[in-house]
Amino acid sequence: MNDVLRTPEERFQNLPDFPFAPIYLDDLAGFGRLRMHYLDAGPPEGDQVFLCLHGEPTWSYLYRKMIPVFTAAGHRVVAPDMFGFGRSDKPADEAAYTFDFHRNALVAFIERLDLKKITLVCQDWGGILGLTLPMAMPERFSRLLIMNTTLGTGDFQLSQGFLDWRAWVRQNPDLATGRLMKLTCPHLSADECAAYDAPFPDSTYKAGVRRFPEMVPDRPDAPGAALSREARDWLRNDWAGPVFMAVGVKDPVLGPPVMQALRNDIAGCPEPYEHPDAGHFVQEWGDDIARKALSVFGA
Repeated sequence: MNDVLRTPEERFQNLPDFPFAPIYLDDLAGFGRLRMHYLDAGPPEGDQVFLCLHGEPTWSYLYRKMIPVFTAAGHRVVAPDMFGFGRSDKPADEAAYTFDFHRNALVAFIERLDLKKITLVCQDWGGILGLTLPMAMPERFSRLLIMNTTLGTGDFQLSQGFLDWRAWVRQNPDLATGRLMKLTCPHLSADECAAYDAPFPDSTYKAGVRRFPEMVPDRPDAPGAALSREARDWLRNDWAGPVFMAVGVKDPVLGPPVMQALRNDIAGCPEPYEHPDAGHFVQEWGDDIARKALSVFGA
């Protein structure tokens, strides 16, 4: 793969409320020397591994309010940055980013770290991709914590809110991440917004960010759609673990209607907890949600 960008480390200095040392892998099977970043917090032999998967256009920084709650309860937390995001390498060619590229990277990551007893924590693309993983390795997954996401099955019409978002990204290829986060999470400080901008020194680093809205399967034969329908059937019929669902009700794209539909596709999923103040990036209200999830799971 030609022309791979790597964000300079100095961009990540003094991130607020994010004291985690970076860890890198450059030997994921099938990905050459592409380097993936992740953080690994809490006891190595924790009862559960909380695998926290971010979405668009964020990175593992999004989970900084949930991680301390999980680790204080005795759990291990592993949070990777997908390629194109955060501290991970960023291919400059937008064509490099596909549904299978990202999903295969997550499979390789889980296998490389040999993660077991996984509580999948997912939102946005973290769920679009992550919810297809348990059927592929059911022996590794035990619980689901799902926030503002969906399955990209390609057999339903995408919401107008999502179509508007896709159009906005096409018209704004620079995608000012910190500004976007401030619009949807007005309580963020300037330093927190800067942390969301940190991975992207300029627009050339944002090829992966620009691709995600285009990658959502919008027809039955779109890449990833058949796999997502298979995952939907598996979650309906074969999933047997505990589930906690949280919804930021102010999300115009993946809010309550979408999440209620997803709830119907997951066996044993209870009524979701609806956070009245949260929007799409519900992890920014994550300490409350993490505590409620642990209570439901029995820690």
